[in-house]
Amino acid sequence: MDHLNEQLKTLRLGHAAQALEQQREQLSTYAELSFEERLGLLLECELLNRDQTKIQRLKRQAKLRLNAQASQLIYKEGRGLMRAKMSELLTGRYLHKHQNILITGPTGAGKTYVACAIAEQACERQYTVRYYRLSRLLDDLNSGKLDGSYQKQLLALSKKALLIIDDWGMNKLTQEQSSHLLEVLEDRYQESSTIVISQLPVKSGTT
Repeated sequence: MDHLNEQLKTLRLGHAAQALEQQREQLSTYAELSFEERLGLLLECELLNRDQTKIQRLKRQAKLRLNAQASQLIYKEGRGLMRAKMSELLTGRYLHKHQNILITGPTGAGKTYVACAIAEQACERQYTVRYYRLSRLLDDLNSGKLDGSYQKQLLALSKKALLIIDDWGMNKLTQEQSSHLLEVLEDRYQESSTIVISQLPVKSGTT
C-alpha cells in the first residue's frame, strides 16, 4: 500500500493518496463498496481539491482590493444597486459574451466592494482576474516602457478574462498615459471583459 501511495504522489494525485489513506483507516465505512465505487471516490476527491486549489490561486493572483462577498451586498433604497441586475452579473454571463461593466457613484458608495464581489464570483468559476487602480496600472506600464517589458505586460493583461480598473477619472491623463490605456483596452475589445469603476458627482452618478 505504501508503494501505491508513492505511485499516486508521483502521478501528482496527492489528494487521492490522502483519500486512500482515509479509506484504509475507515475500512468499515468503505467495506461494502465495489472497487469502482471506491476508485470513483478517490478520483472525485482529487478533482474537487484541484478545483479548490485553482480557485484559491486565481483569487491570490487577482490581487483584489477587498475580500468582498456577494452575500454581503446591501440593496438599500437610494443606493441604485439593483438586485436583479446583480443576480445576472453574478452568473458570469457577461464573461461569456465579453461584455464590459461600468460602476459609478460618489465616494463611499461601495463601488469597489461591488466590483470585487463580482470578481470573486468570476474566480469561483475559474476565470482569470486582475484588479488595478488606474494610477498603479499606468505606473506599471510606464515602467514597462523603460525596462523593455511593456509588450509582455500588454500580453499578460490581454489574457485576463476580467480586468478591473478602479479610480477611473480621478486625474486628467497625459497623452502618453491615454495611449497606454488605449492599447490595453484595444487588446481586450470583444475578447474579454473589463470593469471600470469611476467616481462621479453625487447629482450625476449612482452605483
